[in-house]
Amino acid sequence: MDTLANLLSGVQARGAVFTRTVMSPQWSLRFASGAQLTLVTMLNGSVWITPANGEPTAVGPGDIAVLRGPAPYTVGDDPASPPQQVVTSADYCARTARAVTDGELTLGVRTCGVAEAGSALLVSGAYAGPTEISDRLLDALPDVLIVPDGECDRALLTLVAKEVQRDKNGQQAVLDRLLDLLLVATLRVWLDRPQSPAPAWHRPADSVVVSAIRLMHDRPAHPWTVATLAAKVGSSRSGLARRFTQHVGEPPMTYLAARRVGLAAELLHETDATVGSVARKVGYSNAFALSVAFKRYHGITPTEHRAAALRTRGASS
Repeated sequence: MDTLANLLSGVQARGAVFTRTVMSPQWSLRFASGAQLTLVTMLNGSVWITPANGEPTAVGPGDIAVLRGPAPYTVGDDPASPPQQVVTSADYCARTARAVTDGELTLGVRTCGVAEAGSALLVSGAYAGPTEISDRLLDALPDVLIVPDGECDRALLTLVAKEVQRDKNGQQAVLDRLLDLLLVATLRVWLDRPQSPAPAWHRPADSVVVSAIRLMHDRPAHPWTVATLAAKVGSSRSGLARRFTQHVGEPPMTYLAARRVGLAAELLHETDATVGSVARKVGYSNAFALSVAFKRYHGITPTEHRAAALRTRGASS
């Protein structure tokens, strides 16, 4: 059962923000864009990443860092260097002094910097708008995770570095898909590392639990109960509940609710179906029942979620 594939199946960047940042010694940037996830890699030089509530972490050339938001973090050549600029969602580019003065970018497409020239070159990509990244996945990630150069896909990084500098028809769509691919490839390596604190749901060793997960993924709208799931997988109700919670970290019905809400979020993005229709497709009796569950997981209603997605599409088109 490929739980990672299922959790990431709905992830789709819309208006992904990429930038190359050129820096010279004694530099530091504070990123406060509020992005849910950001990927950072150094093409040249090394960097220290300091999360809002954590210790500095070193990132070398070719390493990939995944940062969980929305809390701000600092990137610099020395953890003690004070930030020279704050990068926000309104302007994801660290501007050179000349660019600020002239009101123009001077270093090329999607290329910014705190200096006109420098030895350090950072590439970052952020999920700028609403995504369907599972709360279960986000909760399993540390504030900063690092995949070292030797374990990264160098060909993919080379492609990303090349495409960030291009400005052709369909470029945003290319960048969106590249960010998705880079995220999946990086998380796959990190989760499979023996020393990685992979969550219990990533590799459930219990065949009964795997069978129950497969049923819920294959038929999310079915009116499952713990009893009906247990009957299907050849277990007692109490046995399934105990084994599922032990291996996945939450009860079966909690897992199913998250699965349904995730599917609903994807349908709200990708279709014009009414909220009521989406509710029935994912296993809720009506729009009100879906709205209650959706707000519990996302903090907003399905209608507000769809409106936010439309705004993001409009901004990136």
